[in-house]
Amino acid sequence: MEHKQLANAIRVLAADAVQQANSGHPGMPMGMADIATVLWRDFLKHNPADPNWVNRDRFILSNGHGSMLQYALLHLSGYAITIEEIKNFRQFGSATAGHPELETIGVETTTGPLGQGLANGVGMAIAERNLAKEFNRQGLEIISHHTYVFAGDGCLMEGISHEACSLAGTLGLNKLICFFDDNGISIDGEVKNWCRDNTKQRFESYNWNVIGPIDGHNHQEIAAAISQAHQSTNSKPTLIICKTHIGYGSPNKVDTAGAHGAALGDEELSLMRKELSWEHPPFMIPDEIYHAWDLRAKGEKLQQEWQQSYTKYQSAHQQEATELQRRLESNLPHSFAQDSHDFIMHQHEQAEDVASRQASLQALNRLSEMLPEMLGGSADLAGSNCTLHKNAVGINTSGDTSDKHGNYIYYGVRELAMSAIMNGISLHKGYIPYGGTFLVFLDYSRSAVRLAALMNLKVVFLFSHDSIGVGEDGPTHQPVEHLAMLRHTHNVRTWRPADTVETAVAWMDSMQEDGPSALVVSRQKLKFQNRDAEQLNNISKGGYSLVTGGDTPEFTVIATGSELEPARQAVERHNKEGRQVRLVSMPCCERFDGQDAAYRNSTLSVDYTKRLAVEAASADYWNKYAQNTQGMNSFGMSAPAEELFKHFGLTADSIYTRIKELLT
Repeated sequence: MEHKQLANAIRVLAADAVQQANSGHPGMPMGMADIATVLWRDFLKHNPADPNWVNRDRFILSNGHGSMLQYALLHLSGYAITIEEIKNFRQFGSATAGHPELETIGVETTTGPLGQGLANGVGMAIAERNLAKEFNRQGLEIISHHTYVFAGDGCLMEGISHEACSLAGTLGLNKLICFFDDNGISIDGEVKNWCRDNTKQRFESYNWNVIGPIDGHNHQEIAAAISQAHQSTNSKPTLIICKTHIGYGSPNKVDTAGAHGAALGDEELSLMRKELSWEHPPFMIPDEIYHAWDLRAKGEKLQQEWQQSYTKYQSAHQQEATELQRRLESNLPHSFAQDSHDFIMHQHEQAEDVASRQASLQALNRLSEMLPEMLGGSADLAGSNCTLHKNAVGINTSGDTSDKHGNYIYYGVRELAMSAIMNGISLHKGYIPYGGTFLVFLDYSRSAVRLAALMNLKVVFLFSHDSIGVGEDGPTHQPVEHLAMLRHTHNVRTWRPADTVETAVAWMDSMQEDGPSALVVSRQKLKFQNRDAEQLNNISKGGYSLVTGGDTPEFTVIATGSELEPARQAVERHNKEGRQVRLVSMPCCERFDGQDAAYRNSTLSVDYTKRLAVEAASADYWNKYAQNTQGMNSFGMSAPAEELFKHFGLTADSIYTRIKELLT
């Protein structure tokens, strides 16, 4: 079977599916079909019958708008993606969504926002190399696979590609291979009118090997380039620049923006079939092409060969095999629940007054002993975020060829890439990633946080310097709206702890629960809060009564983080004066919202109109819990923190006065 016929099967499936949906991007799949055919049939190590085989190569379609390329590959090679799913491209409930999504069999990551998949690939390559150094033994390389990324000009124009690829070159990720679809066309037309980067020189400056430009439609050149990338002996990732024709096979729309983001049309599809000598009707693939494309037997053989090595590994290194299996299955050690409880009680007994960023470091110090799978880092702010725990060892760079693995990544000033790379590490399995930056720089990493939420990944985003408490740094560094953005993001558990104990609970919850967590911690010192056993137990519920206000409270104050202590002082002053005011600590709204109605109502106690929410952040968010709010309705300003809290009405005296006004 000729290579072109196999590639043309991809082209017609992509064009037909987009035409039937009257929506999608046919041009890229048609242009990259030859590259994909060579990679998937001749090089990619995978098993369609077991998409989760641990030692499979990872394939990422960073230019995810061309999703029909991946769906065609999955269908043709034997994954459980039927021709009916191809026909239902972009339709309600179909596995073939508009952009690749993680829940689709054979898809490694949700892509669409350009460049994110490329950064995910960097994370997967980091995880592969680190796991290999940690678990492989002489003659038994049970972790050894490549990460392949398809990327377009849009991916490389996005700033995240600079951040991620610069770090990949620095770390020397030589099993990362990226194919650049250099077709010169984006949605607005010819790319040369707005981007004239010298891509080869750019990636060479990142410390990458660069191959090409090659003819992206010549299967011999493609195969030779991939072989060259595999044979490279230096510690560098590889970029293969592939000159392609967008919409290849379409006589009138090839090399034009008209092939990028719209159906070709019935007339052009007919002409395309003649151009490609494809005589079959829509969605009809001849048996001989299916047979030539079927990679199930090859995949099964590859996995069986690996399984033989793994069986030897299990016999020779039983402890390591058991540990690796636990981590790949995302299971915590049996002792974790008890160990985490003991640590929380330890923090309660210590009763320290420290900044919650310091309390976070205390938790990390303990977690690094409990969970060897912790893989952390910071965007050049380790000292400020307190991410560098006592057992931290930096992962190897390209200049270090030792076999020693690490557990800490120095990300540099790359907040967005850090967040997307953490997603890739989580997707790969074997590690629980966390990374730190200032809360205000959520603005940079927001899109990756959203994708972590969309994929429900176990990732911990640690954000320090959480409020106007940043003080003299001024409004550019004082987050105001950021907590609300996190809390409005589905699937993210946002913790803003008030002391060492709440911080410990936040970290332990983040380890035990699926999905992403955001831990928001303070620069300034916070007062330890005394609690009884019931209150300690209720922290994990996200909200709990810290000062009861008697059996029948007449008013409830809700507070978080650094505002809990002044709120407590104000509430206790009213209670001493004979009023019955309750104080609720609400470190995690999402956890509180997940409790049953009886618990929520009994905790908040009073009617909606008799509640006041206090937080040094956007006040509007709290309207879901209380009619009255005391918070930020503007940006901050540059001044000492104490003056700012006084100016914005977030001191004990200000809160006391507000409660008094509302009680009358």
